[in-house]
Amino acid sequence: MIRILLIVALFAAVLVFAGRYFLNTPPAGLARALKRTTGLALIAGALVLAYLRQFAVALPMGMAGFALLRRVAWSGGSGAGSSGVRSGTLEMTLDHDTGEMDGKVLSGRYEGRMLSELALAELLVLAEELQGDAQSLRLLEAYLDRAHPGWREDVEADRARRAGPAPGAGGMSADEAHQILGLEKGAGEAEIREAHRRLMKQVHPDRGGSAALAAQINEAKDRLLRKHR
Repeated sequence: MIRILLIVALFAAVLVFAGRYFLNTPPAGLARALKRTTGLALIAGALVLAYLRQFAVALPMGMAGFALLRRVAWSGGSGAGSSGVRSGTLEMTLDHDTGEMDGKVLSGRYEGRMLSELALAELLVLAEELQGDAQSLRLLEAYLDRAHPGWREDVEADRARRAGPAPGAGGMSADEAHQILGLEKGAGEAEIREAHRRLMKQVHPDRGGSAALAAQINEAKDRLLRKHR
């Protein structure tokens, strides 16, 4: 009976420790935290089994726990689970645990901004600026593939607008319009107009931007404002 109570108390302590650890761990480090907690749990279980003289099971369980903790230590416990690459215009980071990618713009009109802060229209403008910087453009395209999977279709639509007459109203979906303006679903009229003004200041042809992209931003605004009329 005493042995059973000891086992229950030990595992309860491990669960309490794990719960507190997860609550105080940033989301990006949860995968690493889970591995560490699993390693500790294996070692705790091995100690209990050793106390019960179940050495045949305790030994491999303890070795597995130590191996898992050592693997976590090698990968780094505080941000070392990420890698980075720097080009002429971008400084990109990839979190190994979550797979999340982000980057900082080092020069140009968006200097100092994170890619995750930019709306799709702004990212496409940045892509146009990077046409002479192949390495930076490849990094940006990799980010766009993750953050905006349909961005290539948007680029093709942009080229189609340049080659021929603009499609009739209603050709753009509400989801596409929200994405282009960098807005969440349910954005109000004031938010739509403010996002439109901000983007047009940056992509207007008079300021060296793209006429086709400006038309796309206008269409996105019109598409969303129709819902508020």
